[in-house]
Amino acid sequence: MSMSRARVARRIAAAAAYGGGGIGLLGGVTAVLLLTELSLARRIVGGSEEAPPRADGRYGFAFARRTGQPPLRLAFLGDSTAAGQGVHRPSQTPGALLASGLAAVAERPVDLRNVALPGAQSSDLERQVTLVLGDPEQLPDVCVIMIGANDVTGRMPPAQSVRLLAEAVRQLRESGCEVVVGTCPDLGTIEPVYQPLRFVARRLSRQLAAAQTIGAVEQGGRTVSLGDLLGPEFAANPRELFGPDNYHPSAEGYATAAMALLPTLCGALGLWPEEAPETRDEGILPVATAAAAAAAEGGTEVTAARGPWARLLRRNRPAGEDMAEGAAPAPSPPPVTH
Repeated sequence: MSMSRARVARRIAAAAAYGGGGIGLLGGVTAVLLLTELSLARRIVGGSEEAPPRADGRYGFAFARRTGQPPLRLAFLGDSTAAGQGVHRPSQTPGALLASGLAAVAERPVDLRNVALPGAQSSDLERQVTLVLGDPEQLPDVCVIMIGANDVTGRMPPAQSVRLLAEAVRQLRESGCEVVVGTCPDLGTIEPVYQPLRFVARRLSRQLAAAQTIGAVEQGGRTVSLGDLLGPEFAANPRELFGPDNYHPSAEGYATAAMALLPTLCGALGLWPEEAPETRDEGILPVATAAAAAAAEGGTEVTAARGPWARLLRRNRPAGEDMAEGAAPAPSPPPVTH
């Protein structure tokens, strides 16, 4: 755990809370070099122009017939990663994977609604929250937010990014929704990004992830750090875990992310035992310290405790585990879209 990361994250979160702008994390010359290389890298990776597949619909039909329980409602918000850009089948998107896993754990159907927008920054969260809260009779039980990469590449001040995320979490929590945030991914793993940009991109994305954790947890949400969990695996297996555009995850990459998120998603709804064998409870820590620890070890969950304190849970998954066997149950039949 890096204490300097905790201090930076707390400074960013404090600036967000008090309406400050960005915090100067880089010197002037370094910033100019970074922006130049970042512009080149964005043109190289580009991203996919194809619209992500629509996965909205009902999952776990068999449970509706067996138990007669009403469906849980799951909403997805965020950017292209939340939308599932880069894959071709709805069942390969993170929303569909998590809806299927949640249905199997809860033994009841799950209705998925995904309002994520490819290319979105945290400034789009207000619009997305308005969409998911538009019908008081159909409020989500739990929301997953995956956001942050475009804030880094688009040079949004980190304090502004965190403030917008915290406001979205606050609104959702006040409406009775549980919230799980998958924090900013490790941008240093993208193949066309070279040094020194790779080092700086990794540093900035991890600093933002830690600050996002503080902002989200202080508003009653839970976070899962994806950067260090996915970073080494994506770096070691780029041909397998990145899609054809070398930027968005492949089907296998999304499955890896979904495995990391599923226990926390189920835990938010009281469906996952916190004393499970793969879980290590690190106890109650200052929220900034917990945020820095989570950013340093992927798959770590941070949950609000009381006041300026948070609970840190490390969820370890066995090597070689996949979505069909292990952490996440097998997907249910394809959804009916509507």
